[in-house]
Amino acid sequence: MEWFDHINMDDEYDKLIIRMNPPRVVIDNETCENATLVKIQSANKHGILLEVVQVLVDFDLLISKAYISSDGVWFMDVFHVTDNDGNKVTDEELIDHIQQSLRTNAALLPCPRRSAGGQAVTEVTTIELSGADRPGLLSEVLAILTDLSCNVVEAEVWTHNMRVACVLHVTDQVKGAAIADPERLSKIKELLYKVMNADSDIKSAKTAVSTGLTHTERRLHQMMFADRDFEQMSKGRDETSSDDGRPLVTVDNYEDKGYSMVSVRCRDRPKLLFDTVCTLTDMQYVVFHASADSQDTEAYQEYYVRHTDGRMLNSEAERQRLIHCLEAAIERRVSEGMRLELCRTDQIGPLSDATRIFRENGLSVTRAEITSRDEKGVDVFYVTDVAGNFVDSKTVEAIRQEMGKRALQVKDGSLHVESSPRENSTFSFGDLLKFKSERFLYNIGFKKPVS
Repeated sequence: MEWFDHINMDDEYDKLIIRMNPPRVVIDNETCENATLVKIQSANKHGILLEVVQVLVDFDLLISKAYISSDGVWFMDVFHVTDNDGNKVTDEELIDHIQQSLRTNAALLPCPRRSAGGQAVTEVTTIELSGADRPGLLSEVLAILTDLSCNVVEAEVWTHNMRVACVLHVTDQVKGAAIADPERLSKIKELLYKVMNADSDIKSAKTAVSTGLTHTERRLHQMMFADRDFEQMSKGRDETSSDDGRPLVTVDNYEDKGYSMVSVRCRDRPKLLFDTVCTLTDMQYVVFHASADSQDTEAYQEYYVRHTDGRMLNSEAERQRLIHCLEAAIERRVSEGMRLELCRTDQIGPLSDATRIFRENGLSVTRAEITSRDEKGVDVFYVTDVAGNFVDSKTVEAIRQEMGKRALQVKDGSLHVESSPRENSTFSFGDLLKFKSERFLYNIGFKKPVS
């Protein structure tokens, strides 16, 4: 009991200090020629760095450099940011929104409510799924939600190391609001659990249904971390080289300073800083000093950290665990496969139809971002074949022909053409996936018998 009282007292004291010293946010477009500087000074509290970085990436800002210092009661950060086109942030309305959001998060004030696909926070039901990945899984999930009259407003799917995590924001298809009926929510959870656990797996699947909105990307990191997707990271790794494109993470202790230094080197990409800071925070490490820089296509990050109890990393096992967790966090967002963009209209049909066509043609979704606004959808899918290889051009063209070439666009990657076509072939992975998925959906009451 004393320990909890101590925590509560510290929390109230931190809030008092922050209110006495409100955060100062400066957006500077004069100092740097090719980037906008975002400068933040605030009373320090655990997790404030993640909240600040989260705000910046939520505004779709690219962070090219960062300098962080929070050793003591004061927190001081400088971020070099641009928009997605590499330009400075000059729109005054956007600057005002950024400043307001940063002040709100740093001051522990109630945050402005986010929305999902134009829906208010209280008007959506959030579904979280995690477990073993397999081809056709997303199609089965969406088929069940469609049959249960759930409209997917927004969703994001990550896969990594044969595991999958998915966060969906749904509404009642008729009422356009959150689903409130406890019995219906229980049925949704039960059926989705059966889908996630269709294949026997040592690690059981997890499903959760709640009302309201979560920060999707942070929850995806937390879900995959809880599912221990990082456990395969050490196999076949050379810790002295990142020439194979994989991240290089090292951890060293500086006894005289009392810090553990975490160094990250990898290919640069958007939201990289968020991914690493999110992992350090969720693993209960406090960042006291840090710097991040990107040159050409390479990113370098250094963090001086301690555990929340004030100690450095004490053992080789703890060091290896942090390394593997950071590697996993960096790799989860790396999109494997061909990027397909789907513009849904009333003529295309429900989202479940699109993913069914992917499944029947032997495509496996490795990552997905789904957004619906005003009964139209703009969706991004990264796909491979079921063996994880690049998709054949003929397969993609056949799918585009079925769905409409204007509706489905290939945005990334060159199409791979088979050197020798399989003539008169009577077997395809697509047929096999279609049979297995439809047989499973029939078994739980959602499909007619498969002949």
